[in-house]
Amino acid sequence: MKLKSPSAVVRYQSAQGRWLLAATIVGSSLTALDGTVVNIALPAIGRDLGAKLATMQWIVIAYDLSVSSLLLLAGALGDQYGLRRVFLIGVVWFAASSVLCGLAPSGEVLIAGRIIQGMGGALLTPGSLALLEASFHPEDRTRAIGAWSGWGGAAVAIGPFLGGYLIDAASWRFIFFMNTPLAAWVWWLVRRHVSETRKTAHRALDWPGALIAGLGLGGITFAAIEAPSLSRPQTIGILVASAACLAGFVAIERRSTHPMMPLELFRNPMFAGANAVTLAVYAGLSASFFLLPLHLQGVLHYSALASGMALLPVTALMLLLSASAGRLSQRIGPRLPMTFGCLLVGVGICLLGRVQAGTGFVDTALPALVVFGLGLALMVAPLTATVMGAVPSERSGIASAINNAVAYSAGLLAIAVLPLAAGLSGPGGNNPMQLESGFRRAMNLSAGLCIVGAIVAFLTIRASKEASSRPCRMHCAVSAPPLQEGIPPS
Repeated sequence: MKLKSPSAVVRYQSAQGRWLLAATIVGSSLTALDGTVVNIALPAIGRDLGAKLATMQWIVIAYDLSVSSLLLLAGALGDQYGLRRVFLIGVVWFAASSVLCGLAPSGEVLIAGRIIQGMGGALLTPGSLALLEASFHPEDRTRAIGAWSGWGGAAVAIGPFLGGYLIDAASWRFIFFMNTPLAAWVWWLVRRHVSETRKTAHRALDWPGALIAGLGLGGITFAAIEAPSLSRPQTIGILVASAACLAGFVAIERRSTHPMMPLELFRNPMFAGANAVTLAVYAGLSASFFLLPLHLQGVLHYSALASGMALLPVTALMLLLSASAGRLSQRIGPRLPMTFGCLLVGVGICLLGRVQAGTGFVDTALPALVVFGLGLALMVAPLTATVMGAVPSERSGIASAINNAVAYSAGLLAIAVLPLAAGLSGPGGNNPMQLESGFRRAMNLSAGLCIVGAIVAFLTIRASKEASSRPCRMHCAVSAPPLQEGIPPS
């Protein structure tokens, strides 16, 4: 089949347009589906591999660490070497590493596989949306991205059911194996129906920035997770070295001619404020959705399928209300929706802490999940639109990538630190009694982070309609950890 030339000529109603849309939807759903079910599978992985809580933390964090360190660099690779080429490499990489994860004989091998899988995820995450932006005709672009977002949300909603069923009926290993046929189909679609995009002029890639950022984030997470087995001087030394790495990252980005994170964007108070909100709220969300399946299955004895289905109210509310929340934000400005949305998310997480042994789903978990879902639906669209609206349109891609990287970084730090702060680390971290007692403390801490996000939103986000006047057409933070842990996109 002869492909049309690139540079935004594909029409939505054409056969090539439909195939391109299918390829990008399924491609982006690979990472979303995988992340959705990994948390649900953690109890089964722990039983099968004899994994302690620290190992389960690393299974989640290893992926987030790879993505957060390489996401911005991966976007530059696509611009320089061609979006189609980099996307195809990401598909093959993700599929191969998924097989490694599924075959892992131990927790250590699974963690290594998740690190490698995160590298493939970093190549996939910016590529699907960027291909749509670069390939579709400007008149059809908004419609194509809307379809991509909606169908992607439907795919993510299937994740908890499909993953829970596979875990209960077969093995947790099949949540990784199922990526292979999907990836093969995506690879065939892209090879046959998607043309290459124009490449930008060659420029130096910010490898030093990516390396030192990964060392800094990895050091902090290592110190937090392994603190019970480290001496105090060792823990302090690792934290000091990690802080020095992150300070070095800022210095590198400030001096680099081609930084992967242009620091001048943060001079805009709206952009800086929206990312600060992302950092606080997505830290709370990630810790909550890491611990909730462990609590539901380990303490309340839910099956994997039942714990996945417990998230259905959040999924439904997000799908039903996110678009309306976006329109509300355009009418009245983003400050109030973001502020009250963060507050409701915090209240919902706090209420989830009341879900203990002996309580019923309808009288405790369901109200908490409804409040949580309402807050998330109210918050996500204006947050995304604010990030996009704070920068010139030609820099919207890097703004989206930065916001995603901030969300992934917030998630991995929270999953490392909050269990320690709640008393869930150490040898007894798998003990149901310790998990039950620490779960409420962890939920309260997560709720506190969301309240901090609400305060930051109220103080830094302008109330004017212009602050969110640009339509929300792109996945920002919502396509980061929370979406991959049971929450659909806006």
